[in-house]
Amino acid sequence: MVSLLKRSLAIISILVIGYWLAQGLAGVPFGEDKMLVGHYYLQHVKEQTGAVNAVTAVVVNYRGLDTLGEVTVLFIASTGVAALLWRKKRERTAKVGGSPVLTVGTKFLVPFVMLFGAYIFIHGHLTPGGGFPGGATIATAFLLLYMAFTIYEIPHKAFEKVEGLAGMGYVLVGLIGLAIGGYFLFDWIWQDWQWGVDNIGRLFSGGFIPIIYTIIGIKVGTELSGIVDNMLKEEVRE
Repeated sequence: MVSLLKRSLAIISILVIGYWLAQGLAGVPFGEDKMLVGHYYLQHVKEQTGAVNAVTAVVVNYRGLDTLGEVTVLFIASTGVAALLWRKKRERTAKVGGSPVLTVGTKFLVPFVMLFGAYIFIHGHLTPGGGFPGGATIATAFLLLYMAFTIYEIPHKAFEKVEGLAGMGYVLVGLIGLAIGGYFLFDWIWQDWQWGVDNIGRLFSGGFIPIIYTIIGIKVGTELSGIVDNMLKEEVRE
C-alpha cells in the first residue's frame, strides 16, 4: 500500500511538472530572434562602457554584482581550506628541492610570469583575459617557487592584508558608484567623466573596468597562492 502511494505521488508530481514545462514552452516564440539582450550589449558596449572586449564589459560592468559574488565564493573557499586546517601545526615536509633546470628556470621565469599575469588583468577590457585568469597566472609563479625550493613560503601576513584590501577596494568602488549614480557598481569614471572617451581601444579607456580587474587579479592571486600554500603543507605529528 505504501509503495503504491509513493508511485502515485511520483506520477502526479511528474505530470504537474510536465504541465508547467509545457505551458512555459508554449509561450516561446520559436523561429524568432531571442538574443535581444546580447544584441543590446554588442550595439552599445563601446559607448556605454568604453571597453572593446564585450565579454569583459558584461562580466565587470553590466553584471558586476555577479562577479563580486564569484570573488566572494573564492574567498569562502579559501577561508574553508584554512578553517579545515585550523589549529593544526603544518609545515613543508619536502626534503628534495627541484632540479637545477627547475631552480634556475624558476628564478628566471617568476618575474615574467607575474608580469604576464598583470598584463592579462590590466588589459582585460581590450583583449581576452581579466582578473581571474590574471590572478591564477600570478599564483602559478608562487607554485613554481614552491616546486623549486623546499624552504620557500609565502609571506602570509602581507598576503592576508593585500587580500583584505583588495576585497575592500572592490566594495569601495561599488559604493562610490552607489553614491554618485544611485546604484551599486555604477561606472562613475566612464559615465560622469567620460574618461578615455577619445581613447577607446587603448589602455586608458574602459571606465573603472581596468581598476576592478586589477583588484580582482590581486585578490585572486593572493587567495590561490594561500590555497597552494595550505595544500602543499602536511600536518606535523609530535
